[in-house]
Amino acid sequence: MGDGLRDKPGVASRFFHSLEVKYQYYLDRLTPHTAVRWVIALISLVFFASRILLLQGFFIVAYAVGIYYLNLFLLFLTPSIDPALEFEDEDDGPVLPSKTNDEFRPFMRRLPEFKFWHSFMKATLIAITCTFFEFFDVPVFWPILVMYFFILTFLTLKRQIMHMIKYRYIPFTVGKPRMQGKEDTGKVVVG
Repeated sequence: MGDGLRDKPGVASRFFHSLEVKYQYYLDRLTPHTAVRWVIALISLVFFASRILLLQGFFIVAYAVGIYYLNLFLLFLTPSIDPALEFEDEDDGPVLPSKTNDEFRPFMRRLPEFKFWHSFMKATLIAITCTFFEFFDVPVFWPILVMYFFILTFLTLKRQIMHMIKYRYIPFTVGKPRMQGKEDTGKVVVG
């Protein structure tokens, strides 16, 4: 008789499970719409920035989320298998295939685009939430934070670009040739 009560989930458990299912449903619906997702991210970022500017506070929250964005961006630019670790013995490092019998390995990101967007959105929403609590409004001299952020961004992106040049990889598909199939004429041939 006591076992029947344990098998049935509680009200709170069912509520949070239904929220989780709805959240996953809308995430799945947004997945193929890359431009829409990034427009939503940009709108939320503009809302966060306007909130920081209007309140003239929460600069430490903005700095922390900016560092997190930089970390996400670097993970997005980095290949999943670091060529520096894979090719330490060779002087030239890996090269792209130059002959037809060479193996082609596409660029695989350490952080895929969807996870990048999802983490970006979560961080932005958490940062917006933090601006509603005075506890996070730590008084700091914001020009130093801005200067330090730009120096840190410059140095880390310079290191990443030098890594890209050394190991000859481009993390974007702009300008790369794409394979295309035959045109679909829409005619069905019954034979």
